[in-house]
Amino acid sequence: MGTKKIRITGAQLSFSVGAIQENKSKILNTLEQAEKINSDIVVFPELCITGYPPEDLLLRESFVGKNFAVLEEIAEFSGRTSGIIGFVDRSLEEQTTDNVDRKITNAAAIVQNGDVKGIYHKCYLPNYSVFDEARYFAKGTKPEEIFWYEDVGVGINVCEDIWIDEGPAEEQVKRGASLIININASPFDIDKTKSRKEKVIHKAKKLNVPIIYLNMVGGQDELVFDGGSFVVDSDGNIIHEASQFVEEVFSFDIDLEIKDINTENKLIINEKNSDIPSIESTKPLEELESMYSALKLGLSDYVRKNKFKKVLVGISGGIDSALTATIAVDSLSSENVIGVAMPSRFNPESSLKDAEALAKNLNIELKTINIEETAEKFRELIGSNIDESLESVVKENIQARIRGNILMALSNQLGAMVVSTGNKSEMAVGYSTLYGDLVGGFALLKDVYKTEVYKLSNYRNSISKVIPKNIISKKPSAELSEDQYDSDTLPEYDLLDKILKMYIELDYSSEKIIKSGIEKDVVFDILEKIDRNEYKRKQVAPGVKLTSRAFGKDRRMPITNTYIRDRY
Repeated sequence: MGTKKIRITGAQLSFSVGAIQENKSKILNTLEQAEKINSDIVVFPELCITGYPPEDLLLRESFVGKNFAVLEEIAEFSGRTSGIIGFVDRSLEEQTTDNVDRKITNAAAIVQNGDVKGIYHKCYLPNYSVFDEARYFAKGTKPEEIFWYEDVGVGINVCEDIWIDEGPAEEQVKRGASLIININASPFDIDKTKSRKEKVIHKAKKLNVPIIYLNMVGGQDELVFDGGSFVVDSDGNIIHEASQFVEEVFSFDIDLEIKDINTENKLIINEKNSDIPSIESTKPLEELESMYSALKLGLSDYVRKNKFKKVLVGISGGIDSALTATIAVDSLSSENVIGVAMPSRFNPESSLKDAEALAKNLNIELKTINIEETAEKFRELIGSNIDESLESVVKENIQARIRGNILMALSNQLGAMVVSTGNKSEMAVGYSTLYGDLVGGFALLKDVYKTEVYKLSNYRNSISKVIPKNIISKKPSAELSEDQYDSDTLPEYDLLDKILKMYIELDYSSEKIIKSGIEKDVVFDILEKIDRNEYKRKQVAPGVKLTSRAFGKDRRMPITNTYIRDRY
């Protein structure tokens, strides 16, 4: 058999949840530009009309109906260039494993010449980690369905479908597909970039067909879609790799095998009057660079999409607040970030100087509000109403909660969102104060371990030195009492984070963690702290997911948990 040249445009774009009209405009503009270069197919991400994940918006008939209306408008606009559009379709088939009648599917439509020419329904619905698609969608029942562009068969499937061994891609190639197109809304984590490529490369070599992996980009609550779309040839070579964490529209020509198959439902291929410029791949980001980029994009999109312009960051002179403020400036610009220093008598003068130096380096406004007098009044007020001395933790947390009150009052007054500064290590063991340092609309470092806070700070300083050296080198302290250091209560962070990763991300038992060489009393103490502080974590604002098991909708543990771990 011979081959035929197909021109394909990949639209790695950001599509906001619920912004159906805005998403339509992006799709139409991209189709129009692709038509000018005689592209045959424009590939858009999964659920690009509705944004991903729409969650319980899918239970609203009006939302689903508007999604249909917009698909019809896009189809009417379409010309000779076809578009593969992610949308929510109706399901007329009974595909359920419980007593809920799900009548919608996660689907991809092909539009061309003013009409919808074909629809594929996602067959494999992820229901793990942050995904709960089986809550909303019925399964597709035609994994083998392919679409013919003249005599070139194209298999289209959606996200999870490509991960399944002997799944839709295999079925589609058996039916004659010479190309597989997989559309995605695949959120970032630090291990996923590599695993995606390995899976798709293996499948392309196995099936001996090229595969296009097209991903969404942008932040949505705690999820960040990192783009990183790529094209693999039939030998498993990556022939194009798009940028990560930024929008990119790329076009390329590919020769595909033609098949001697008769079908009436044929899509057209454009005549190519001229060549298009060759495209250059983007080098994948290193781990720290990708983490930093994810944090920037997650924060900027959360702020922008929730209609804020400015943010407030409590700056203590410590490394967590320094990194938080730096990322905020890098993602939102200095004029949109306000720092607030709130010293008490337990904060050494050097900490305030470090906060001032950071603010100067970042070129942000720094408000300094001394809280000692207010804290003392609170201590007296509480003390006068009880018949015993205040516990040290009460005295410490009064300071943290005064700071939280000040930040929220400024937020109300200035219309600026508070970005909290706590990291994953602190939240894991409860080394944080409810309604104190945990207050805020977005917990930026929620999925960043303390050891990674240092690594990210040093990474950022390798670009330009904005975080003062003393902030990075000083011994970590909450500075809520005299001569207080984190190591008074916790193991050194290298050891703590090692335990946390094994327990939280790998689900290791206490026995297995102890067998790794860690003292058993330390292990039991840390695991009990993690379990006991679930109630705090449930009240923390959303934050960017970076790991395979982030706190929030990813790691779902009960607050009331009477399971007792046996010590030995």
